[in-house]
Amino acid sequence: MKKQALTLVGVLSLLLAAGSAFAQMNHQTIRAQIPFSFVVNRQALPAGEYTVSRVGDSNQALLIRGTDNKEIMMAISNPLESRKPAPKTVLVFRRYGADRYFLSQVWVEGSDTGRQLQKSAHESEVALDFHPTDVVVMASLQ
Repeated sequence: MKKQALTLVGVLSLLLAAGSAFAQMNHQTIRAQIPFSFVVNRQALPAGEYTVSRVGDSNQALLIRGTDNKEIMMAISNPLESRKPAPKTVLVFRRYGADRYFLSQVWVEGSDTGRQLQKSAHESEVALDFHPTDVVVMASLQ
């Protein structure tokens, strides 16, 4: 009985620690200098400095904001897992042709889970004519 109680306390401690780490990750803000214009959903955003953060306690909604606060965009994302923790904080863009970029993924250094933005209808249309390549932009945590 005592052994079961200790096991239960150990499991609960691990769950609380994991929940605490997850809550901290929700409130991180990523800052990146994007050297090209890009699209989120159907909205084109100019090159510049942007922050990306999760909205409230939502695990799906991301807020993409230009540091001048002129460009503000919300996007829905899904969890993305990796076998290894991300070595750097990065934003991943899909490039179609020479100059059509779509924000695709967000990774935080040290985490084995990232966020995958949903492919918009606009991106799906562009993908009919071009094969995508990934472009990685280094970012930092605020």
